Amino acid sequence: MRQLGRIVRLQIQRSTLKTGEKPQRRYDPAPICPVDHLAVGPDGVLGQGPDGAWLVDVHHRAHPATKNPDGEHGVSLGFSSHYGLMRERFGDRITLGCAGENIIVETPRRIALEDLERGVVLLGADDGELARLEVLQVAHPCRPFTGWALGGRVEADILKEQLQFLDGGTRGYYCRGVGSGIVSIGDRVGLL
Repeated sequence: MRQLGRIVRLQIQRSTLKTGEKPQRRYDPAPICPVDHLAVGPDGVLGQGPDGAWLVDVHHRAHPATKNPDGEHGVSLGFSSHYGLMRERFGDRITLGCAGENIIVETPRRIALEDLERGVVLLGADDGELARLEVLQVAHPCRPFTGWALGGRVEADILKEQLQFLDGGTRGYYCRGVGSGIVSIGDRVGLL
């Protein structure tokens, strides 16, 4: 196993980040809720709130308005290096976690799907395995997020170029939890 990096941010989405009807959908990161602990499992993630209560992510199968009824993308994974690339392109509007991934790992380089194809392991402070993630696919960028990153509505040719930039994993990866465990900020992520 090779160390990938340290977890620097954990968060859940209390509700959908995209609102409105197509083609007027808008992206709003306001429902993102940072947490210090995340319960990861096959059905998705729960985040521990400041009062100790467990909050259900909108991609968890138990959420009343789940965006993951088939259980195929209950966890999302992002990387600090990808946020650096997005910030270079889009400016200060891009803050760590604004794209909504549940787990963000500090990395010095871009991470490709090929790097993650065997899966990742989430490790506690004692190097004990907490859970694993099966990496299913890249989180393809959407028009609402891309328009938000650009500061509003944009011309089709500019939008296409930015969507291409954000694809290929820059916007993160969809995963499924294998086993169950609770991860914390500062825990580490390794490649299987």
